[in-house]
Amino acid sequence: MKTLGKIFLVLASFGIFAQEADYELVTTAMHTIRSETALPVTVLAGEELHDAARSTIGETLAGQPGINNASFGPAVGQTVIRGQQGRRVMNLSNAIANADASGNSADHAVTVEPILADAIEVLRGPSTLLYGGGAIGGVVNVIDNRVPRNLPDKPAFVVESRHDTAADLTTSSGRLEFATGNLAWHFDGVRREWNNLEIPGFAIDEAWLEEDHDADENTKGFIANTGGETDSSTLGVSYIFSNGFAGLSVNRSNNTYGLPPGAHGDEHHDEEHEDEHEEDEADHDEENVFIDMGRTRYDVTAEWRNLSPWIEHLDYRLAYTDYGHAEMEGPGLVGTRFGNDSWQQRLQITHRETAGLHGVLGLQTSDEEFGAIGEESFIPVTDISSRGIFLVEDFHKGNFTLELGGRYNRDSYSPLDAITPERKFSTMSYSAAGLWDISAANSLGLIFSHSQRAPSIEELYSNFGLADPENCVIHFATSACETGDVNFSEETSNNVDITYYLEQENWNATLTVFHNAFEDYIGQVTTGAAVEGFPVRAYRQMDARFSGLEMDATFLLNDTFSLEVFADMINGRLEGNGDAPRMPPSRIGSRLNVTGINWSAYISLLHADKQDQPGNFEVGTDSYTRLDLGVNLALVVGSDSEVLFFVRGSNLGDEEIRLATSYLRGFAPEAGQSLEAGFRFTY
Repeated sequence: MKTLGKIFLVLASFGIFAQEADYELVTTAMHTIRSETALPVTVLAGEELHDAARSTIGETLAGQPGINNASFGPAVGQTVIRGQQGRRVMNLSNAIANADASGNSADHAVTVEPILADAIEVLRGPSTLLYGGGAIGGVVNVIDNRVPRNLPDKPAFVVESRHDTAADLTTSSGRLEFATGNLAWHFDGVRREWNNLEIPGFAIDEAWLEEDHDADENTKGFIANTGGETDSSTLGVSYIFSNGFAGLSVNRSNNTYGLPPGAHGDEHHDEEHEDEHEEDEADHDEENVFIDMGRTRYDVTAEWRNLSPWIEHLDYRLAYTDYGHAEMEGPGLVGTRFGNDSWQQRLQITHRETAGLHGVLGLQTSDEEFGAIGEESFIPVTDISSRGIFLVEDFHKGNFTLELGGRYNRDSYSPLDAITPERKFSTMSYSAAGLWDISAANSLGLIFSHSQRAPSIEELYSNFGLADPENCVIHFATSACETGDVNFSEETSNNVDITYYLEQENWNATLTVFHNAFEDYIGQVTTGAAVEGFPVRAYRQMDARFSGLEMDATFLLNDTFSLEVFADMINGRLEGNGDAPRMPPSRIGSRLNVTGINWSAYISLLHADKQDQPGNFEVGTDSYTRLDLGVNLALVVGSDSEVLFFVRGSNLGDEEIRLATSYLRGFAPEAGQSLEAGFRFTY
C-alpha cells in the first residue's frame, strides 16, 4: 500500500493512470520526475486510447469523469474540464503550449492529432503551478514520439485506415521509426476527409428557430456545410547518448472545414456588407463559411539524466510555432485572418532526495504575436510576453505524504496600435497536498491550491473603445457582440479537492469532491441587449463558485469480464449573474469489457441529464442516453507483425444529442447513429 500511496500523491485523485512506458508523461513519469504535481490526473494510453481516439481532442476525452466536449460542428471539439473551457484549459503538445487560436474562439480547432498520440494526459483542476495562469481550469497534454527519446531495437512501422459513416469520414495514418547509429528517426502522417454530418431530426432546434432563425434555414438529417479535409506530417530525429538525448522535429498541418449555417450569423452579415460585396453576390453562398488553417511547428528537446550527485534529471524544451488561418465567407472572400507567431521555452531541474525532500525547479517563457486583421477583427494585434518560475517539493514520512509548491508569473500585453493601452500582471500560485494511507485498502487525499490568472487578450480588448454599441464588430463565430474591459484585474481561484480511494481484491473505487471559489472571475454573460439582432455578451468580473463530484470504479468480474462505471456533476454560479453558462449536465456512464485470447469487445452506456440551468438569457438542453459498442480482433502475421481489425457503433439509439457546453447547441447536434470500421497493421 505504501507504493500505491506514493503514486496517489502524483495522481491525487486516482483517476485512470498509465503504466510506465517509453514515452514520458509530464506528471506520471516517476522514473524521471517523481513528483511534479498533486492534481487529479487522467491518462489515456495503449488500446484504451485507440478505442477512444476520434478526430478531435474534445470528442476523444469526453467519456472521462469531469471532462466534456465543446463541439462546433464535427471539425471542432474543445476540451471542457470541470466546466471550464477556452483560455482556462491549456492545450500542450509534449509539455509545451500548442500556440494556436483555439482559446480565442469556439470555432477554432485545436491543432493536435489524437490518432497519432502515444498518450493523452489531463490534469483536472487548477494547474497554474506548472504551466501558468492559462491552466487555471486544467491541462490537456498530448504526448507523442516526434522527438525520439530512445534508440529503437529494430525498425517499427504502423499504418492505419478507418471509415466512419456519420460524416463519410475516412482517416489514414502512418508512422515509421528506426535508428542509424546513434540517431533515432521518426516519421508520421495523417490524412482525413469528411462530408456533411448526418444527424437525427433537424439541425436547428425549435427553441432557436422561434428566437433567431427562419424555418427555411433548417436542414433535416444532416448539418449543411460541415465537410472538410485535414493533413499533417512530422519529421523528427534525435541523437541518443549514454545519459540522455537531444533532438528536433518539424510538423506541418493543414485543416480546412466548414462551419454550420447560422454559426456566423450569415444572414445578418450579408445584409450588413451587401453594398461592399455586391459584385460578388452571385458567387457568395451564405452557408459556405469555412476556415482555412495552416500551422508549422518546430520543436527542440534535450534531456540529461544523472548529471551530478544533486541533479537527477534536466529537461529543456523549445518550440516555435507559425500559425495562421483565414475565415472564408465565400469563394476567394476572406473575412478575417488570424495569426500567432509563438516562441515557447521550458527548463526543469529535478534534484535528488535531500533531507527527505525531492522536487523540481522550473523556468518557463512565452513570447507571442497574436491578433487578427479584417472586417471581423474585434481584438488588436498584440505582443504577449510571459515569464514564470516554479518549485515543487514532496516529503514522505510513515503513512503520510506532503507536497508543497509555488509559482510566480509575470505577464504583459503590448498592443501594436497607438490607442490601446498596455497591461502588465504579476500572479502568484501555490498548493499544498497531503495523503494519508489509512490502511492497506484505504487512502485519503486533501489538496488545497491558490491560483491566479491574468486576463486574456479577448477579455481585455474585445471591441475596445466602443462608444456606440451600434458600431460593435460582431464575432460571427458566436453570433454575438462581445465586449471586454481593459481595466480587469487578476482572477484568483481557491480550490479544495478531497479524494477517497478504496481498493479491494477484485474492485476499486475513487470518489472526489471539489469546490472552487473564484474572486474576480471573468465570465462572459449575455446582457439581454442586442445589436442588429445579435445578442450582446459582455466579459464581466465577479465572484464565482464551482462545486462538483467525480466518481469512478472498476470491477473485475472474472478473467473475461470487467465493468467500469463513472458519474460526475458540477454546479457553477456567478455572483449577481445567476447560473454560469455552458455548464455540462450531470452524467452517469458504464462500460462492460470482454477480453478473449486474440479479441476484445465493449459496450458502453452514457446518460446525461437535461441542462435546465443554462444561465441568463441562454437556452437549455434535453437529456439523452447514448449507447456505443466496439469489437477488436488481432491476428498475428509472421513473427513480428500484427493486424488489428476493429468495428465500432456509436449512438446506436440514434439519439438527438445537443451538448450544453457548446455555443452551437441550438444549430448543430452531435452525430446520429453511425458505424466505424478499420484496420491497423503493426510491424
